[in-house]
Amino acid sequence: MGSQSRRDFLKTAALLGTAAAGLTSKPAKATPKNVLSEDRMGVIVDTTVCIGCRKCEWACKTAHNIATPAIESYDDRNVFKEIRRPTDKALTIVNEFPNPVPGQFPIDVKFQCMHCDHPACVSACIVGAFSKQECGAVIWDTNKCIGCRYCMVACPFQVPAFEFEKALKPDIKKCDFCIDRTSEGKIPACTDICPVEAITYGRRDDLIKVAHQKIKNYPDRYNDRIYGEYEVGGTSWLYLANQEFENLDFPKLGKDPAPGVSETIQHGIFAYFVPPIALYALLGGVMWINKNRKHTDNETGI
Repeated sequence: MGSQSRRDFLKTAALLGTAAAGLTSKPAKATPKNVLSEDRMGVIVDTTVCIGCRKCEWACKTAHNIATPAIESYDDRNVFKEIRRPTDKALTIVNEFPNPVPGQFPIDVKFQCMHCDHPACVSACIVGAFSKQECGAVIWDTNKCIGCRYCMVACPFQVPAFEFEKALKPDIKKCDFCIDRTSEGKIPACTDICPVEAITYGRRDDLIKVAHQKIKNYPDRYNDRIYGEYEVGGTSWLYLANQEFENLDFPKLGKDPAPGVSETIQHGIFAYFVPPIALYALLGGVMWINKNRKHTDNETGI
């Protein structure tokens, strides 16, 4: 009797599985947009020009509707006593470092998402919430995110921040390259407000040419290197400095793209979506078998 019931269940489970599989007419894949246009935009930050006014921080918060104090409060330089990282409430930050040249002002460095050409966050995201846009921006779609935070682990620059204090609908936060502004023909808010033009927005290839010319014209002022030109396959944000970038808290990275987790493996996890009804049928079947096994064992005195 027990064996016959078990066979009947297995037949039913097989039918349920077949029906559940039929609910998806085609594979549901996480297919992120990752466009690498030759005309993508970029920004170059000249750290030898930056004065650490932090107006870029204020402009960024204002542009993204993040609560911020009056702009005058950013004159307080006590904030430079500690090295900071971007957070969910500060998408861009400025840090200050000692200048190796005696008698020179400290070196101020703005930092935010680097908008990689081959983004590790895009590669790691199993649901395609991250995407590389044609304009060069790496953006994030809250409606697709499942909160796995693989992007935080994958990012070689440790940029994406998570709103841990929001229990119901936390978001991933990072610089979005002011894509709302640039799509309207404006320039990023931080670039627009910089009083000394330490931040320049333009076509990435053109910025690199200008930067190399600067290095050639002023070899005593610049280290012969553009950070972001080759690091992890290239980034949309580029930097000039008078010393090695590792001294300015930039990570030492190779030229190869650095997807934190293989895109093939990550996206393969959800290449073929199994509908919940099939999972419920399987779990219910296991429970049914175990229940009837105990009932049969009790009848036979085992």
